Amino acid sequence: MSELWLLTAILVALVAGLVSGRANPASLFFFAGLASYLLGLVSLDTALAGFTNNGLITLVLLVLAATALEKTSLLGKLSQAISKGSLTLTLAKLGVSTAVLSSFTNNTAVVASLIGVVRRNQAHAPTKLLLPLNYAAILGGTLTLIGTSTNLIVNSFVENAGLKPLGFFEFTSVGIIVVISGLLLLIPLAHLLPDRRDETDDEALPYLLEAHIAKNSKLVGKSVQDNRLRALKKLYLVELERSGIRICPVPPQLVLQADDVLRFSGAVESVELLHQFDGLNWFGKQQAKGQNLIEAVLAPSSSLVGTSLKDSRFREEFDAAVMAIRRGHQPLKGGLGDIELQPGDVLLLTPGDSFTKKPRLADDFAAISGLDLSVRLDNKRGHWVLFGFALTIIASIAGIIPLAKGLVVLLLSFLAIGAVTVSELKRRFPLELVVIVGSALGLANLMISTGLADVMAQGLLEVFDGYGVFAAFVGVYLMTVIVTEIITNNAAAALSFPVAYALAMSYGVDPRPFIMAVVFGASASFISPYGYQTNLMVFNAGNYQFSDFVRLGLPLSLVYSAAVIIAVPYFFPF
Repeated sequence: MSELWLLTAILVALVAGLVSGRANPASLFFFAGLASYLLGLVSLDTALAGFTNNGLITLVLLVLAATALEKTSLLGKLSQAISKGSLTLTLAKLGVSTAVLSSFTNNTAVVASLIGVVRRNQAHAPTKLLLPLNYAAILGGTLTLIGTSTNLIVNSFVENAGLKPLGFFEFTSVGIIVVISGLLLLIPLAHLLPDRRDETDDEALPYLLEAHIAKNSKLVGKSVQDNRLRALKKLYLVELERSGIRICPVPPQLVLQADDVLRFSGAVESVELLHQFDGLNWFGKQQAKGQNLIEAVLAPSSSLVGTSLKDSRFREEFDAAVMAIRRGHQPLKGGLGDIELQPGDVLLLTPGDSFTKKPRLADDFAAISGLDLSVRLDNKRGHWVLFGFALTIIASIAGIIPLAKGLVVLLLSFLAIGAVTVSELKRRFPLELVVIVGSALGLANLMISTGLADVMAQGLLEVFDGYGVFAAFVGVYLMTVIVTEIITNNAAAALSFPVAYALAMSYGVDPRPFIMAVVFGASASFISPYGYQTNLMVFNAGNYQFSDFVRLGLPLSLVYSAAVIIAVPYFFPF
C-alpha cells in the first residue's frame, strides 16, 4: 500500500508540473522516473528497460530519417501545385495531400515545409490556409503506425503489456473516416476564418523593440514630437525609461536626454525605421552587419522558457542578438532583456556566422524562418532518399524486414551518399522524446504492477456503473482528450494507457478498443495552440488569436470525437 501512495504522490507532482508549464516535460518525466528508482519502487534494470523498447528505437530512427526527407524537393513542389485554384479547391488539395504526407512522414516536417509557401501565396489569405493545414496534418497522422509519435509510443506500451503489437495499417479504417469527416468540416469552416492581410500591414504584429539614446545623439535636447518619434509608420513609442523610472504614455513635449531608453511597438518591417535616427542604438545593433533577419518561435520544451534574455546569456549561447520580441497580439511592456520568455514567443534575431551550427536550435525553437537551415539535395540523392524511404516502409509492411532494422540500413545509406551527416544526426537526435517515452514506459508499468491503474479504473467503473462498457470506453477517450489539451499528446498517452488497459481487464473485454481510445484521444489537440508543436507553429506564422483555434478547433474536435466513438467499436468490437 505504501508503494501505491508513493507512486500516486509522484504522478500528482508530475501532472502538476506539466499543467503549470514551469518546467519542460522531459525534465519532469526524468525526475519522476528517478524518484521511482530512488524510493525503491523499481529496480535499475527495470527502470532502464523502457529506454531500449523497440517502439522507442523505431521512433528515434524515424525522426532521424526525416532529416534527409526534409531536404528533398518533394514538399516544395507539392506546395506550389496546391496554391493554384479557388479557395475551396486549394483547401481540398492542401488537406488531402497534407493528410497523406503526414501519414508516412513527420507531420512537424510537413507543416514546417509548407508554411513558407502558404504565407507567400498571393491568391488566398494565409489565415484561411495555415490552420486547416495544421489540422489536416494532425488528422493524417492517425492513418498509420508511423503517422505520429503518439501512435508509436502507445505501441510501446502495448508491447510492454505483453499484447500483440499494433499493425502498420491497424489505425487506417478509423483514420480514413476521421480524415474524411474532418476535411469535410474544415473546408467550409475555413472560409469563416478572418483575412488578416490588412491587419498584418498595419499593427497586427506588435513586436517590442528597444533603443538607447547615445550621448552624442542629435536627438538629445529635442522633444519627442520635434524628433518625429510619434510620426513613425507602423511603429509606436510606448514607453520611455529614464534613470530607472518608466514613463508611459510618453508626452509629446518630453525633451529627450542622453541614456534614455525608448521602447517601441510595431511590425517587423518597421525595424528599418530606426536606422534613420543618428545616435539611436537599438537592441542588437552591434551584431547587425547587413544579414537577413530571422524569426524564431520558442518551443514549449525550450530551456529558455521562464528565463530572460539577460539571464539566459542568449547572445553567447546562440551567436545571435535579439532585436525584438512578439507574443501573439499581446503588447509587451518592460525592458527587452528582462522579459520572462514564454512558449510561442517570436524572437527577431540578427544571426552570427555560427548561429546555424548551434546544437540547441532544434530543441529550443519550434520553427525558424527567414533562413534555410538545410540545403536542398540534388535530384539524384533526393530521388534515392524518397525511393529508399518508400522501399523501407513497403518491406516492413510486407514482413520482409522489421521496420527498425530497415531504418538502420536506410540511415547508413543516407550517410554513405552524403544526404545527412553525423553532426546533423547528433543535432537532431530527439533526446527529450527519448527521456519522456523511456520514463513514461517505466511509470506505466509501475501503475499496473502497484495496482494504481486498477484503483483508478475502479474509480471510473463506479462513475460508469450501470452504463456498460461502451460508456467506459467513451470515458477513457474523453479523459485522454482533456489531458491532451491541458498538457501534451505524448504525456496524455503515457498517463491514460495504464488506466485504459486496467479498465478493459476489469470488464473482461478485448483491450483493443480502449487502446484505440487512447491513440485517437491523444491526437485530438485542436482547441489549444499550446497542446501540440504544429499548433504553435501556425499560431505565430498565421498571426492567429486563441479564439481562432476555438472557432475552428472546437467543431472539429466534436466531429472528430463523434467519428472515433462510433467507428472504433465498429471496427474493434469489445
